[in-house]
Amino acid sequence: MRRFLVPAGVAALLALSACSSSSDDSSGGESAAPAASKLIVVITPSPDNVFFKAEQDAAAAEAKKLGYETLVLSHDDDPTKQSQEIDTAISRKAAAIILDNAGADSSEAAIQRAKDNKIPTFLIDREINKTGVAVAQIVSNNAQGAGLGGQEFAKLMGNKGEYAELTGKATDTNAGVRSQGYHGILDQYPDMKMVAQQSANWDQAEALQKTQTILQAHPAIKGIIAGNDTMALGAWAAVQAAKKDIVVVGFDGSPDVVNSITKGGIKATVLQPASKISQMAVQQADEYIKNGKASQPEKQSIDCVLVNADNAASVTDFAVAGS
Repeated sequence: MRRFLVPAGVAALLALSACSSSSDDSSGGESAAPAASKLIVVITPSPDNVFFKAEQDAAAAEAKKLGYETLVLSHDDDPTKQSQEIDTAISRKAAAIILDNAGADSSEAAIQRAKDNKIPTFLIDREINKTGVAVAQIVSNNAQGAGLGGQEFAKLMGNKGEYAELTGKATDTNAGVRSQGYHGILDQYPDMKMVAQQSANWDQAEALQKTQTILQAHPAIKGIIAGNDTMALGAWAAVQAAKKDIVVVGFDGSPDVVNSITKGGIKATVLQPASKISQMAVQQADEYIKNGKASQPEKQSIDCVLVNADNAASVTDFAVAGS
C-alpha cells in the first residue's frame, strides 16, 4: 500500500483530479485514487507538533495494516483549510475520515457535510459540541489528566507560592477543560496564588514571549503550569534564560518534555495516549465500513497517565511501558 502525504497547498488540487498527492511521487500512469472502500483520510493539525505527528503515523499504520490506502492531510488549525480537506475526502469518495478538528464549533458543518455524503467521521483528541454528527469522538480524559497534573504541580510547589498558567486556544474545548481541571485542584490550596493567566495558543514561541513578560511582572513566581507540552517548552526556555528556579508542568507526554524531565528540567507532564486513540479510531472505522454501524458509543474517554521523574525513563511514543 502507498501512503499519500499531502503538502499544505495541494489539498484543493486533489479535489479536482486523481493525480498523485506528492510532486515527488513518480508512479507513471498509475491512478492515485483508490476505490471508495479502500481510502481512509486522516486530517490533523500540523505534524510539526510531535503529538499530531504521532496521531498521523499511528492512524496511517493501523489503516495500512487493515488493508486501506491513506491520504494524510494537515489543516494547521485553520477551519477553512479543514473544510477544503473534508471536501477533498468527499470528492475522493473516502470510506472514512479520521479527524483531529480545527475548532469545536467551526468543524460541525464540514463533518455534517461528510455525513450527508455517507462518509463517516471519527474524531480523535478534540471533541465537538454536537452529537450525532460524527460516528465517534475518542478523546483523552482531559479532566482526569488535568487533575493529575494539578495534584503534581501543587506537590512540587509545596502547596504554596505564586504561579502562572498558560492556556491553549480558546476555540479548542480541551483548553477550557484542562484549565478547569487544574483549578479544581489548585484552588483548594489557599496558599497558592495565581498571579497571571494568559493564552499562548498552544504555541512554543508565544509561550516563551508570554512567560518572559510574566517573569518580569512577577519576579517572585515559583511555578508555571501549561495546557500543553509545546507551551511548557516555551515557558521552560524563558525560565532557563532568566536563570530562575521555577517548577514547570505540561500536558501531552511529548518526547521533548519527557527527555527534559529525565534531565531534571521540566518537572512533570500528563501523557495522552495519542497513538492508542488513533489506532482505536481506525479500528472502529474499519468495523463501521464493514458492518454499517458503530461498534462503540459515540463519546469515548481514555484515561491519561502522570509522567514525572519516577517513570519518565519508561515512556516511549506517548505510552508508558507496563501501563
